[in-house]
Amino acid sequence: MDEQDKFDVIIIGGGPAGLSAALYSARDRYSTLILEKNGLPGGQIMLTERVENYPGFESISGPDLVQRMRLQAEKFGAKILANSPVNAIFGRDDGTIEVQINDGEQAFCARSVILAPGSDYRQLGVPGEAEMRQATKVSYCATCDGAFYRDRHIMTVGGGNTAVEDTIYLATRFARKITMIHRREEFRAQQVLVDELQKHVSAGKIDLKTPYNLERIVPTPDGAEIHHVEIRHAQTGAVESVKVEGVFLFVGMVPNTGFLRGQVEMNEAGYIACDPATLRTSLRGVFVAGDCRQQAAMQLTTACGDGVVAAMMTKEYFRNPDFWLRPSAKVISQGW
Repeated sequence: MDEQDKFDVIIIGGGPAGLSAALYSARDRYSTLILEKNGLPGGQIMLTERVENYPGFESISGPDLVQRMRLQAEKFGAKILANSPVNAIFGRDDGTIEVQINDGEQAFCARSVILAPGSDYRQLGVPGEAEMRQATKVSYCATCDGAFYRDRHIMTVGGGNTAVEDTIYLATRFARKITMIHRREEFRAQQVLVDELQKHVSAGKIDLKTPYNLERIVPTPDGAEIHHVEIRHAQTGAVESVKVEGVFLFVGMVPNTGFLRGQVEMNEAGYIACDPATLRTSLRGVFVAGDCRQQAAMQLTTACGDGVVAAMMTKEYFRNPDFWLRPSAKVISQGW
């Protein structure tokens, strides 16, 4: 392996968590490489037309925010290698971490690795979903996009805790009316949440329809708005048309961690296990940041915060490798 392929820190993923980690790492004068699987860094936020919950910006587009973050990290010397999907990482005998990309065609080595591949919203794949997502009329995050639907009629889809909680959130803060559909009669959400949902149904704020599946999202002729959606009864097969102005899909998340199975500890859903205070993973020298980790808040600002913490903990690891063996309470108490 050539010297040009060796770095102090390699960051896997060029979303907000990875870019934030790169900024802090590069500013500390550590040689830093971001490996991004896509043609451009940014992750999910690149698909967001308006960001209104990032401190310091009343409103900014996702691509514009990513560009600012990217230029800032590169200003301090961070390198970004796009179109470089990672397929494996493993610890070497000399204590460094090897990272392989493009099915093993190329490898890099680092003293430490920060995992920030993010996660994707699970999509239904129904006709019109991708088109209306691009037109910002289909959303997967109530906290991110709820304010855009003030006094509007929207549809929510799902039956888990997030679906019920976020439907209530939208109903009590923004939407004029919500039509909520779930493919089963029974909810997977906790009963206390279902009871609260039923109170809003009884009050007429939420129209609950079960068991129904979303079949199709039909755009207006110009493709700018949703004309109506089609839903199908799961038992009778009857199709109904519902006029709504937006659709929120709450059907889960998929962490982008398949390439890490067997290499770091993960839970059954594929989220990376870590010490929540230090973001250490089960593999020495490897940290995690952002939406791919257990118990992540799944927000832009918290992903950035994770990236900062991971970079700071990497610095502590370089200063004192025994840090890896110390309880997190003793690590944090040392101060910075």
